[in-house]
Amino acid sequence: MREGTKIQVSVVIPVFNEEGNLPMLFSRLYPVLDALDRSYEVIFTNDGSADRSTDLLAAQHAARPDVTRVIEFTANYGQHMAVMAALERVRGEIIVTLDADLQNPPEEIPAFLKKMDEGSDCVGGVRLDRKDSFFRRRMSQLINSLRGRMTNIRMTDQGCMLRSYSREVVDGIVRSGAINTFIPALAYSLAKTPTEIPIKHEERHAGVSNYSLYRLIRLNFDLITYFTTAPLQLFTIFAMACSGGSFLLVVVLAARRLKIGPEEGGIFTLFGILFFLISVCMVGIGLIGEYMGRTYQVVRNRARYHIDHVLEVRE
Repeated sequence: MREGTKIQVSVVIPVFNEEGNLPMLFSRLYPVLDALDRSYEVIFTNDGSADRSTDLLAAQHAARPDVTRVIEFTANYGQHMAVMAALERVRGEIIVTLDADLQNPPEEIPAFLKKMDEGSDCVGGVRLDRKDSFFRRRMSQLINSLRGRMTNIRMTDQGCMLRSYSREVVDGIVRSGAINTFIPALAYSLAKTPTEIPIKHEERHAGVSNYSLYRLIRLNFDLITYFTTAPLQLFTIFAMACSGGSFLLVVVLAARRLKIGPEEGGIFTLFGILFFLISVCMVGIGLIGEYMGRTYQVVRNRARYHIDHVLEVRE
């Protein structure tokens, strides 16, 4: 990981069908990094793109082979696996993650490096004047609030990809061997002096977001279930309350039967209560299954991703 010339900054960028954004990204990113007066590398992970992203990345590597590395996945394994593959191969002392869609301007990178030089080992970006839809902003606020209550992760803007980490934090992420995890939250839990800075947020230059509503919900569910067992504890408390209520209902119905006699009505009310309790059981089974599934994925020790090839200049 640290062989050869010492590199000061590594920039990690996952790519999935970003042919419309890559040319402008190249034209904006490399001048910023060249002006830093620091040694650097840029690692792109092509996450199974089906457009011309592969050709554009290969051309950029050919144009700047001294500072450009490209990891080519055999298929689409998701953004976080793309980032993880790059983190396992970075050579820099400071690692910066960045999206390829230009919503987080690469011109903000020097501000992150300045904060790292001041002593922080994990710096997160907080997007100002977000250009996302109203629904997406409100969902983000809701998830942030829920995560803050259920875990000890205190991030203002968990969805911002522009972040910087120290080498020690990245080494800790890699050693964790996590399969399904949220990298910014994991980094926060490993950092000694995490902090945040405000950054600009721009409209996506081209293309559409690769994160559907389902993937966003799935991501945040992964975040909560990876860092805490609070969902299981809350469900247990809720199930106990339902059981107590059901027991009281049985006592009331039994007393009523003894005092008044059998009732003709109320059958649908009982069915409603029964279906509610069954649904509670189904939710609990699903929740337990989610935790068991994570254990199974770790135990079976299957490769998290497969690499087709890596474009780099070997030292």
